[in-house]
Amino acid sequence: MSNTIHSKTEAKKSTTEKQARSYAEILEEFKQRMTIVKEVKPNSKNGRSKRLPARERVNKLVDDGTFLELSTLAAWDIKNNEFPSAGLITGIGKIRGIDAVIIANDSSVKGGTYIAQSIKKHIRALEIALENELPCIYLVDSGGVFLPDQADVFADRFHFGRFFYYQSRLSALKIPQIAVVMGSCTAGGAYVPAMSDEVIMVKQQGTVFIGGPPLVKAATGEEVSAEELGGAEMHTKISGVADHLADNDQHALEICRDIFDHLKQKDFSEREKGFKPPLYDPKEIYGFIPQDLRMPYDLKQVIARIVDESRFQEFKARYGKTLLTGFAKIKGISVGIIANNGILFSESALKGAHFVTLCASRKIPIIFLQNITGFMVGKRYEQGGLAKDGAKMIHAVANAQVPKITVVVGGSFGAGNYAMSGRAYDPNFLFLWPNAKTSVMGGQQAANVLLTIKEDQMARSGKKPNQKEMKKLEDDILQKYEAEGSAYFSTARIWDDGIIDPADTRDVLARALEVSLHKPIPETVFGVFRM
Repeated sequence: MSNTIHSKTEAKKSTTEKQARSYAEILEEFKQRMTIVKEVKPNSKNGRSKRLPARERVNKLVDDGTFLELSTLAAWDIKNNEFPSAGLITGIGKIRGIDAVIIANDSSVKGGTYIAQSIKKHIRALEIALENELPCIYLVDSGGVFLPDQADVFADRFHFGRFFYYQSRLSALKIPQIAVVMGSCTAGGAYVPAMSDEVIMVKQQGTVFIGGPPLVKAATGEEVSAEELGGAEMHTKISGVADHLADNDQHALEICRDIFDHLKQKDFSEREKGFKPPLYDPKEIYGFIPQDLRMPYDLKQVIARIVDESRFQEFKARYGKTLLTGFAKIKGISVGIIANNGILFSESALKGAHFVTLCASRKIPIIFLQNITGFMVGKRYEQGGLAKDGAKMIHAVANAQVPKITVVVGGSFGAGNYAMSGRAYDPNFLFLWPNAKTSVMGGQQAANVLLTIKEDQMARSGKKPNQKEMKKLEDDILQKYEAEGSAYFSTARIWDDGIIDPADTRDVLARALEVSLHKPIPETVFGVFRM
């Protein structure tokens, strides 16, 4: 029988009041950065043609309140922040009640051109569509690749050409794709609408051509206008590249919504109706988060603010206590939860492997709440077989065919990142809290290791360490790990699907679960578990 988690909210509030204020500063910084990238930039060209800003296009396309934006802070602090959100908006929203992936170019950002982070963000959205069998909508308004960076965006396996490979795979799986051409669509980008099921073009605004007027003139000497070469009137009447002619942005979006009246979507979520919210306010989560990542905190208190009625059926409560495992429901959907309450030992790894196999057998999605410094080290633990026990958990996580959603709620270090379904293990979604830190190990541990190696090298050469130089080396390492371990460094490079407000975790998880359960969960086949 499920147990209601008894909250220690009042006691926690008094002992963590200073930490809560510190976290308020972290949260405020996060909100400020989100506001900066979401600002609508003045664009005289948009004003003359009555074009809608990219985010407004998305908001008018989706059903109210259903859009979950992904990787909002992509490309943060890259290229002097000249590519906010990497120049495109991606996410999941409902259109006439049907979940769909949306990829929208922002032409106010360098003409909607693609840098390396834009490519990665676009590809990640397509992967989500493939993985979860979701229709894909392209709001096209792009000048193609950012030419100065052509070596980083054109020829490799996961560069620009991967778009069309994934579009072909989506089509083969009979997953609908709709392109709404609302601006430029040039060169390789012309294949985005050309490979879609249906194409809507805005007249006197959208253009599709392999080579634009300047290239045509240079190559053939022919002089032709953009409208004659690839305008909406021509493509809907002569070439057949487009199927629907729209008067303006709003009209184009209405046509797209109408198309969804004739699409169907399966639902395998088996959601329980009449679910109840947690007993405790999700905003109380702020009071549990320590500023110092070395300080563990009780993730049961976080779970109590995420799951229905704060009810959590714990599994193996007395064994491997540094890993918390159990069953709950999030907005009526049954889930297994795996959360870190300390470092991973052999017992906790075995417990985790056992629980993952249970979830896979019962076809129950798994939520991972990561706050992990890694696996325990030392002679006793190595002799006890920690390596093979940790491998069991990693093997189970890698092969479990149930939807997996990971939230990094604190630290994510070393092999603990892997065992707790980090990015390399293909969770359906991975989100961060603003305080999250991700790196191969903690900065101080890395500094100690590298300083020891340096001292050993000097000793073999008969030299004595210079304390001033060693202190500088330590400071440089700490600074590097602090910068590269931050949530913003991670999300800028699309190592995750975005940073979220901790108080929104329940809502984000519920949306992620919904879209992960539009296809049946397959049977899981495991390999060899070393004993």
